[in-house]
Parts: sequence; structure tokens; C-alpha cells
Amino acid sequence: MPTQTPSPHLPADSALLSSPLARGPGALPRQRQLIQRLKQAILAGQLPAGGKLPSSRALSEELAISRNTVLIAYEQLTAEGYVIADRQGTRVAPLSSPLSAPLSAPLPTASQPSANRAAQRALPPAPATATRLSRIVATRAPSDSSLPMTPGTPALTQFPLNAWRRAQDRALHAAPATTLGYGHPIGEPALREAIAQYLRVSRGVHCDASRIIITEGAQGALALCVQLLTNPGDTAWLEDPGYRGAKSAFHGGDLNVVAMRVDADGIVIPEDAWHTQPPRLIQTTPTHQYPTGAVLSVARRLDLLERARRAGAWIIEDDYDSEFRHQGEPIAAMQGLVPDAPVLYVGTFSKTLFPALRLGFLVLPEALAQTALPSIVEMLRGGHRLEQLTLAAFIDNGQFSRHLGRMRRLYRDRQAALREALATHLRVDHEVLGGHSGLHLTVRLPPDIPDQAIVAQARLVGMNPSALSSFAMVPRPEDNGLVIGYGNTSADHFPTMIKRLGDFARQARR
Repeated sequence: MPTQTPSPHLPADSALLSSPLARGPGALPRQRQLIQRLKQAILAGQLPAGGKLPSSRALSEELAISRNTVLIAYEQLTAEGYVIADRQGTRVAPLSSPLSAPLSAPLPTASQPSANRAAQRALPPAPATATRLSRIVATRAPSDSSLPMTPGTPALTQFPLNAWRRAQDRALHAAPATTLGYGHPIGEPALREAIAQYLRVSRGVHCDASRIIITEGAQGALALCVQLLTNPGDTAWLEDPGYRGAKSAFHGGDLNVVAMRVDADGIVIPEDAWHTQPPRLIQTTPTHQYPTGAVLSVARRLDLLERARRAGAWIIEDDYDSEFRHQGEPIAAMQGLVPDAPVLYVGTFSKTLFPALRLGFLVLPEALAQTALPSIVEMLRGGHRLEQLTLAAFIDNGQFSRHLGRMRRLYRDRQAALREALATHLRVDHEVLGGHSGLHLTVRLPPDIPDQAIVAQARLVGMNPSALSSFAMVPRPEDNGLVIGYGNTSADHFPTMIKRLGDFARQARR
């Protein structure tokens, strides 16, 4: 690669080196200004390789600054490799090439701040990204998850912060200094044991602590499943409409994602799909389908388990909010339905506690755990140790179960209030989907009332439901509706809010 032609010397009275540095309120320290000016000039080719910089004394006199300021600047540039200092003086180091887009105007001076100067620089073209990013398409506008009606957001104001602080204090008091270092890659043993005991009793999951991996929320568990079990180009089946995070995780792994429709009994798998598009992974939310709320029937569960076993496929059971069933007994996890089920069970504390905790978990099948754990230990690094130990104490001292009991009662009442408000105040044709579970209700609307338009209007007035169509790979007419969260919304507000949504729906009708 050609280098710049050396210049024997640079005149000390050049505009580049003689222009005064900025002074006064808001100006950067002169030492930093000088370093930035010289760096930019070298990278832009205005100070060519081999060119000799003025002596520190001459430049300090020219700029009316301390000689020490110049010396420190030269030392910093030398340390970073921009210049070479020897007995002959300070010279610009040879670089492989200057910036491809040279600066089109003089470097900033006291009369031209760097912020204005930066606006004149021609921006380089954006670097090429991985082709998989083109498949991860945004399906919703960023929104404030603290707004009422946000699906999946729990009642954060009802979280027992004082009890959490006490658990955190106990964890800190009992933790040795070594707790500040990296933890076990698959998570703190105390938390994995607490989760295993809870899952065995409350969810009917077959597991022990050795098969539990603590992850960065459910999304981290999904990404880990993709890493462990697939190669680029493998096929993954995804519920449709379904969880957008699973779609992103699958596309991020360069998988061929095939949409499988859902009905009132959960995921529907055509018979020929097992032969024409055999899957490596199958994602499902059997206890409370997201977002329609359907419960996968036991007949379909058993058939799915058997067909997946025969096909050599793995099922990801995302059990994201099964703790909140408001009518009848809890529905047991599919993972515990048959021995040695080909199921990777995913759970999260974002719904039961609070999203910022960012703790989820993955329960590996026994056979997979024996094979994959050595690799997982190399792939992951332990972290969030204080949060994990606090959560373990929170579970062990009974606070977790007590909190769930309070939230079940609260969410049951809020869902009932939302159903009543929909029946009384929506005043457009609609169908409420799903059962009495979770933190949201899904309302199907006629195709001539575009759900995206309703959501856009709702966000302008501080409400944050989601459009049902945004959860579908290729939306169909029946995928038109609203996903309305009630976890973070007081029951008293539903009549007014639903009436406004009804107004928006009538205005949006085509």
C-alpha cells in the first residue's frame, strides 16, 4: 500500500499550527484541543508522513500556551503512534493511508468550534452488515413500556421493594468478597437449586439444578437454544401470530423460519410439514399462547412430543407467564408430560417480578445437558451474581410465593374489569380471544378497522396497546386486532380507556 510522500519540514507559521486555540467558558482544555487538532490533521493528510513538527518551544510561543502543554500533547501523540520523537525532532509517523475522505475545510480554530466543523465532514459510507440483519425487520415503533395497556408489563408499583432490599442486604452480608468476581458460567448454584425446587412443585417440570442455565432473560435462553442446536440454514417452526423475540432469535441464527398458524387449541401443524419442511427447532407457548391466549390441548401436546421425537427435532417451551392463571388449577408444563421429553423449557422473572431484573432460565433435557454443558461453560461467563443471590433468598424465604399470590388476585380482578369494559364501552364488533390467564387480553377486530391506526392514535394520548397484526409473519385478515395489557393498568381506568379505543376504531374504519 503506498505511503504519503515525506515532507522535509512544516512551516511553523502555517494556518494549521498558528491558529489560536479556543478559550473561555465551554472550551475544551487547550492540551486536549491541540491533541485533537494534530490527530485530525495527520489522519486527513494535512500533516504528511515524515513532516517535522515545530519544536515545543516554537509552537508554544506561536499558540501562546504553556510549553508543558505542547510537550504533553507531543508525548500523547507519540504514545499513540501518530508521531515519532528522536534526536532530529518530532516527525509525523508513516501511516498506511490517510482517511479516504479528506477534510474539506480547515480544522477547528477558536472562531470555528469542532461541533460546526464536524458538520462539514463528508460521512463515509455505512459498513456492510451481516445479511441476516435484513431478515430482522422492525414490526413496531419504539414505545414507553411504562404506559398503561402495555402487554407483558407487570404491576411494578405493587412490587415489594422493601422485601427485595432485605433479601439483597442478606445476600450482601452473607456473600464473601469472592462474590464480586465472575460466577459459575451457568448461574449461581443457590438460585438454580431454588428454581429447580419451585418448578418441580408448581409447574410439574422434571429437572434438577444441574440442568438449569441462568440466562439474560427469556431472550437469552432462546438465543442459547439456537446456538446449541442449530446450524445456519436449518428450519425452525414459529407460532404465527407469535412472540417477536423468538422470530428475531431464529433469524439471528440464520435459520429458515416457517410460520405455523395457531387456532383456539394452539399451534396447528399440517401433516405434510413434517416431510416437506422438517424442523430442527419448534417454538411454542403451550400454556398461554402469545399473543392469542390459546391453550395447547393435551392431544396436540402428546402428538407434538411424539412427532418431534421421531423427527429428531427439539421443542422450545416458552412458559413466560403461566404463574398467572385466574380460573381453575394451573396448567402443568408440557415438559413434564412424558419422560425424557425433547423439550427445552424456558422461563423468565420479567413477568413475575420486574423486567429490569433481566433474569431468565433454560432447563435442558437430561441427554442434552450431558453433551452440551462442557461447551456452555466455555461459551458463557458468570455475572449478575448479587441479583441472582438476592433472587435465591427472595424465593427461599417465601417472598416470591407471597408476591405471586398477591399478583394473581390483582391480575384476576384487572382482567375481569377489562372484559367488562370491552363488553360495555368498545362499541364495535369484536371477539375476545384466549382464556383467563396472563397479563393481557387479545381483541380481534373486523378487517376494515386497521389495528395499526388505532395503536398510533392510542399512543398519542398515552395508551400503549399493541397491534395484533404486528405479531404475524404475513398478517391475514383474522390477525387484525389489539393486544391489551392489564398488568400495569388500574381497573378504574379501563372504562375511559376502552371508550377512547372504541372512538379511535370507528374513526379508523375504512
